Amino acid sequence: MDDANDEDDVPRRLAGVSRYVTPAGMAAMRAELASLIREERPRIVDIVSWAAGNGDRSENGDYLYGKKRLREIDRRVRFLTRRIEKAIVVDPAAQTQRDRVFFGATVSYVTEADEERTVAIVGVDEADLAAGQVSLASPVAHALLGGRVGDEVRLLTPSGPEMIEILRIAYPACDVPDRCASAPAV
Repeated sequence: MDDANDEDDVPRRLAGVSRYVTPAGMAAMRAELASLIREERPRIVDIVSWAAGNGDRSENGDYLYGKKRLREIDRRVRFLTRRIEKAIVVDPAAQTQRDRVFFGATVSYVTEADEERTVAIVGVDEADLAAGQVSLASPVAHALLGGRVGDEVRLLTPSGPEMIEILRIAYPACDVPDRCASAPAV
């Protein structure tokens, strides 16, 4: 995937959505960037320097792999730097309309097959289905956004539309009351 256009993988109607990130997601991106710059890149530069001193570079695996890995690291650093610069950090704990589904909500719903599922709606860069975190740009998030407990919403799936019912909506507790009172709904 080409990281040059960080919003190309999101449909045009959702272009700005890919910039939303939770405070935890922002911290993870910053930690990854710091690790790449301070630890991994210098280690690979040392390997490439050592390998370059061994003579013929055209058949030197350490040199060739190291140069390739440096390009990958530099590409990821550029991508993360752009994402961090453009990110809009939204703290779900500051959500004042806690009876509706917005960014950062943890939502439990039941499918037509009577299966209960729980997902947290997070930023595009944070999504991890195995951990129950879905992207704000995902079909399930689109179906749930704006809903209330008891609402039946239409989820578009690869096998066709399915009705799901919202059972519970939760947000993290707010630790700074002044910030929470003025937070916009996203």
